[in-house]
Amino acid sequence: MPVSASESRVLLDADQIRRTLARIGSEIVERHPDLDRVHLVGIRSRGVPLAERIRDRILETTGLAVPVGAVDISFYRDDVGLRPGADDRIADHPVVGETVLDAPVEDAVIVLVDDVLYTGRTVRAAIDAVFDYGRPAVVQLAVLADRGHRELPIRADFVGKNLPTQETERVRVRLVETDGVDEVLLVGAGDDTGDFPLGAGEA
Repeated sequence: MPVSASESRVLLDADQIRRTLARIGSEIVERHPDLDRVHLVGIRSRGVPLAERIRDRILETTGLAVPVGAVDISFYRDDVGLRPGADDRIADHPVVGETVLDAPVEDAVIVLVDDVLYTGRTVRAAIDAVFDYGRPAVVQLAVLADRGHRELPIRADFVGKNLPTQETERVRVRLVETDGVDEVLLVGAGDDTGDFPLGAGEA
């Protein structure tokens, strides 16, 4: 059921997020049982703590710590300034941060991690950023939530939850590391306050 313009609804609570990330970690291990070349790369900003949590779940079950990196896509985007209201709403722009890829990218299995998969443009930008550091053998995508409405032919290999949404609605991900609480909210079009900042995947 769609939410009204002034409403918000919790789609995933803290326990559901925890179980979802544990399942994604298990699926990555099933797909890549040796883990030797797997490198988790979070898309800033909320993709980074999600990647770290998936790393922790993998460590708990396998005893192996896969490398975790972070990629900033701000200078690779093709749609900044094109979205409605982007000229006067700074919150619509991803926060510029540092790209950190400590493990070698060349011939690695790169698993990009993001909070919300939406148009696919954020993921395309992240792939461009990774390839500036080398040529991985494989690039895969893990997302906490897929809300649909793709503009590019991009799909996730590991999906926490598919969330059917209206174009006018927003999916907001809050994490303890960035927001002090773990929850995924469906927000009506009229609730566009700073309390619900856009995640990178919301672009």
